[in-house]
Amino acid sequence: MTSEILAELEKAPAGTHIPYGSDPLQFGELTLPRGSGPHPVVVNVHGGVWLSEFTISHTRAQARALADEGFAVWNLEYRRIGNAGGAWPGTFRDVSNGLEYLRVLARTYPLDLSRVCLMGHSAGGQLAMWLAARQRMPRSSELFVADPLPVRGVVALAPASQLPELYSRGVFDCAVGKLMGGSPEALPERYAAVTPAFLAPSGIPQILIVGRHDEVWGWNSPAYLAAAKAAGDTQTRLITIESAGHFEPIAPGSSAWPTVVEAANEVVA
Repeated sequence: MTSEILAELEKAPAGTHIPYGSDPLQFGELTLPRGSGPHPVVVNVHGGVWLSEFTISHTRAQARALADEGFAVWNLEYRRIGNAGGAWPGTFRDVSNGLEYLRVLARTYPLDLSRVCLMGHSAGGQLAMWLAARQRMPRSSELFVADPLPVRGVVALAPASQLPELYSRGVFDCAVGKLMGGSPEALPERYAAVTPAFLAPSGIPQILIVGRHDEVWGWNSPAYLAAAKAAGDTQTRLITIESAGHFEPIAPGSSAWPTVVEAANEVVA
């Protein structure tokens, strides 16, 4: 079923290809809604276990459907595990630079930068949550950004947020270890800089949406919510879709899709 869902999603056309960096994988696809704008913006980060074999293509249907709902969608591609320059720190720098490039895009396109929603699925959910919390990183981090673009909130779809636990479970041939360059014990400062729970409370509203039947990734969100609440977060909530698995939240027309749209509208309201 997973391959069938992905194959169907990948049939959607791409948005306008716009580089945000010099590497061929440092680009986004901008999809605009009808009307003159300025439009609220969804910055979308695709998932795929941070691996090079999963690309932006499976989120094009999601981007088009969000544009049909009135959002300008900046769908980010980035270097991943297996790409030259991917994993630590390149993956994180890419999505950070991609988000900041909205300031450039707004000079040409009718984007309302006062209403920006971060959205990400699976590994992209972790990246979206991290982007919202960058101001919590220490200045000593090589990923520190002095003046990050303000965002209204995050819609995290089945986010793979719990990096140390994912490492200890060895999920997908220990992809987290490949992303980070080693274990949490060997590289505590890296995990501290990009694990959303370690940066809580972010001060940014977050809506986590998870399918009840997401058996591989579903545990991340309740674990993150508990850790965030323990750190004083009062702006995060979890929505569980009873009839959904892992990919339904990015599939327009699925049982989860109306909840995703409602959450994005709530964030930018």
